[in-house]
Amino acid sequence: MKPMILIATVGLGALAACASLDTYYKPGTSVATLNRETTACQVKALRDVPVTQQIRRNPPIFVPGERVCNAEGKCKTRPDRYIDGGIETYDPNEGLRLRVERQCMADKGFAPVSIPACPDAVARSAPSRATTRLPALTEGSCVIRNPDGSFQIVTRG
Repeated sequence: MKPMILIATVGLGALAACASLDTYYKPGTSVATLNRETTACQVKALRDVPVTQQIRRNPPIFVPGERVCNAEGKCKTRPDRYIDGGIETYDPNEGLRLRVERQCMADKGFAPVSIPACPDAVARSAPSRATTRLPALTEGSCVIRNPDGSFQIVTRG
């Protein structure tokens, strides 16, 4: 692996380690069940509301001319010009698909949550392990992201 790619990969891993955990939640449920139910609802949402890629052309951007002078005081006026606004691809069904997924998870008793990352001191002092069953959340709950992609929910205080 090239040094710059390695540095970028390690940097992204470090950023993920201190990110909050956005997931569906039902206290007492196993993480395996959470993953299975989430995948089933994502598949259902994709089947019910398929991806519809559409292309949109953005309008051009007007850039007014400007007067540019050099150190000798000689000036030139650059003419007005337009810059291409570009083309973007988007999926108009994305929002509806997410709502269908969330409703499916709600029907199974799960609610969306965002668990904040634990402070470094808490992450360093907690024994390294992965959460296998979702505990009840409190104001002191936080998450430690493990290098293998698993996570550990800790309740401080």
